[in-house]
Amino acid sequence: MPDLLIELFSEEIPARMQARAGEDLKKRIADGLVEAGLTYSSAATLTTPRRLTLAVEGLLAQSPTIREERKGPKVGAPDKAIEGFLRGAGMTRDQLEERETPKGTVYFATIEKAGRPAAEIIAEVLEATIRNFPWPKSMRWGSGSLRWVRPLHSILCILTDDAGAQVVPMEVDGIRSGDTTAGHRFMAPNRFPVTSFEDYAAKLKRAFVILSPDERAEHIWNDAQNMAFAAGLEIVEDKGLLAEVAGLVEWPVVLMGQIDDEFLELPPEVLQTSMKEHQKFFSVRNPKTGRIERFITVANRETADNGATILAGNQKVLSARLADAKFFWENDLRIAKSDITQWTRALENVTFHNKLGTQAQRIDRIAALARELAPVTGADPDQAEKAARLAKADLSSEMVYEFPELQGLMGRYYVEAAGEDAAVAAVAQEHYSPLGPSDDVPTAPLSVTVALADKLDTLTGFWAIDEKPTGSKDPFALRRAALGIIRLVLNNNLRLKLDRYFDSQLVRAESAANDALATDDINALLGEIADHGVFGAAFQAVKEKLAKMPNGDFLRLEKKVPDTSDDLLSFFHDRLKVFLRDEGIRHDIIDACIAKDGNDDLNLLVKRARALNAVIATEDGENLVQGFKRANNILTQAEEKDGVEYSYGADVKFAETDSEKAVFAALDRAQSQIDVALKSEDFPAAVAAMAALRGPVDGFFEDVQVNTDNDVVRRNRLNLLSQIRQVCSSVADLSRIEG
Repeated sequence: MPDLLIELFSEEIPARMQARAGEDLKKRIADGLVEAGLTYSSAATLTTPRRLTLAVEGLLAQSPTIREERKGPKVGAPDKAIEGFLRGAGMTRDQLEERETPKGTVYFATIEKAGRPAAEIIAEVLEATIRNFPWPKSMRWGSGSLRWVRPLHSILCILTDDAGAQVVPMEVDGIRSGDTTAGHRFMAPNRFPVTSFEDYAAKLKRAFVILSPDERAEHIWNDAQNMAFAAGLEIVEDKGLLAEVAGLVEWPVVLMGQIDDEFLELPPEVLQTSMKEHQKFFSVRNPKTGRIERFITVANRETADNGATILAGNQKVLSARLADAKFFWENDLRIAKSDITQWTRALENVTFHNKLGTQAQRIDRIAALARELAPVTGADPDQAEKAARLAKADLSSEMVYEFPELQGLMGRYYVEAAGEDAAVAAVAQEHYSPLGPSDDVPTAPLSVTVALADKLDTLTGFWAIDEKPTGSKDPFALRRAALGIIRLVLNNNLRLKLDRYFDSQLVRAESAANDALATDDINALLGEIADHGVFGAAFQAVKEKLAKMPNGDFLRLEKKVPDTSDDLLSFFHDRLKVFLRDEGIRHDIIDACIAKDGNDDLNLLVKRARALNAVIATEDGENLVQGFKRANNILTQAEEKDGVEYSYGADVKFAETDSEKAVFAALDRAQSQIDVALKSEDFPAAVAAMAALRGPVDGFFEDVQVNTDNDVVRRNRLNLLSQIRQVCSSVADLSRIEG
């Protein structure tokens, strides 16, 4: 079985495209070979800045012969039908076979496709792959029609078996396949032949090319760590940068350089970001002081002066970059210390969204909501509003304009420089969190307050203008914002009635989206919402005052806000199901809890779901659900048949059996225990009391016939089933549990 080696050699491929390109090459070649009948034992890709390499082992020497049997028309069918069948099969009539079938005599064609040599198939598949390669960006060069990420110079394609290596002949836009490649662009540019993958990799290594990106990354990291350790320093780990740099060089040479003393007092994050973004340098930190004092750069060649000239050039360029950063830092500090509010005023001219107003208007909404949230989070309302108004001030700073990824972090420096408390300054950085599932969740009350207000404003704003996530599209990261709120609430054990804050913030968003809503009227409405906590009551309280709003805006608002609030809450419930899935809590268990009152209190909802999940996982819990469903089904059918609702309460004096009387006693006991437990929000106790019904309910169904001939006893038993449903449903809607 031969092995296949392919190398596509070109000008430098952008580092960010290499890994994906390697996977695309493997998939397209492998799929094409298998589709043509050429199976193989393994395939692997390797990439460098100038080459995509695919090695396939254990390939069949040729595709197998295929015999295909096709059923045709009946014997005696019209000539046109038979001729059409013959054309499709590529046969003549005398090659057909007549066979008896239950439906009569039918023509059959046996088509045999001879196997093809591997080289022939590989050539076709490789040409199609090259011509249709899915580069994110590509270019044409010269007079050819081929598009490639950068000009393609050569194609190496060989099959190797016990007899040796043979070139797979093919051509794309004048580029003929061969058995040669080239080494390092500067250190070994001459071409040389190869006979197998092992020969190829070994010769490339001698020609100063490390073929494996993982090996290059490991080499870079080990050398960098050793250099830093020798100087009493440490590397700031950055896996993304390491992968990128490994894609920029074929022969990595690690060098460590100095940062001029005048830049050492810059915040370490500024140094790190500037060096990473502009120069692809690793930061080297002094573990004793936390300062960034040196940098690591990776050259693509060895030099006679051991990299001295390269380092000198890099340090010169770096100094120019850091001089800019220093200017931004000093200028921003001067503004922050004198009047940081000029930055927030500047945001009046920055559009957040054309339907939701400016960044300054958004900050006003967040600040108002932060004040409302403060009593729930334990923050001081005045401090919460102040922190919210300063949290995004750094968006106007020169440093964040140059390095947007530093937003928030620079805000913390600037707010503190403005003389504010450390807790207020921390909000600038922490209110963006959590950004993802692995990001830390803020715990400081002020930070939690503004983080919630920020994310709630984002969600309510985009819901108000009907810009919701659809399918896989979520351009405004609204799913992430909802998950962030869920984690903030649960991690900080907050009791937050989301619906109340949805309502007030949706009204604020509506006022931004519709200038016809008068500010005084909006403020009056929000005040009523805060007083009543129920949107409908708030509207009724100010209906007369708002009835004169132009163009029917009041009626539109009265209808839209509650509907939008309900839809947004459903979105949160869907996100909660995803979040709790990692805990092993099924979506139907969450649905059973969502069906109860208070489902906008996520903390309460999750506690209920966790308690129910723990019981449902037990035998008692599982059997109780089945008993509940049996009771519910019998009761529902009887109510439909009789046209009445059996909810009048059963009387124990009509009980005829001990098992029936036991259910009455168990229900009374469970109801009192559940009521006490729910009042104190002790959901494990409430669910345990419900689960204790399993035994009596099982005994009841084993001994008792509900639909007996005695109408009085039958009605009493149906009312007893109604009590079973009512008691169980006081904890969760068990009808929503699957199975």
